[in-house]
Amino acid sequence: MVSIKASVAAITLLTVCLLATNTSAVYHECCRGYMTLKLPFSAVRGYSVQTVTELCPINAIIFHTKKGKACTNPAFNWVMDYVNRIRAKAQMVHIKTSKKQD
Repeated sequence: MVSIKASVAAITLLTVCLLATNTSAVYHECCRGYMTLKLPFSAVRGYSVQTVTELCPINAIIFHTKKGKACTNPAFNWVMDYVNRIRAKAQMVHIKTSKKQD
């Protein structure tokens, strides 16, 4: 028969392993550097924003494309131009949708 100490040790070990896996998964999802080339706007499907945290060392705009994500430097003018263009497109969709519901 398994002792209570052995059961507690096994559960503790399993919990630590699961927490370590979840932490490393978040770590790998972070942008750790910027891409060097300019994306064509037609490739961009959307974006998200990354701010500096303990696990994510840089601020970034992450453009989502058919091929995956592209970590870009928010200091570049073309990056913020793309963000503004996407936001303007979203605003137009909002306006059109709101008018249909009135």
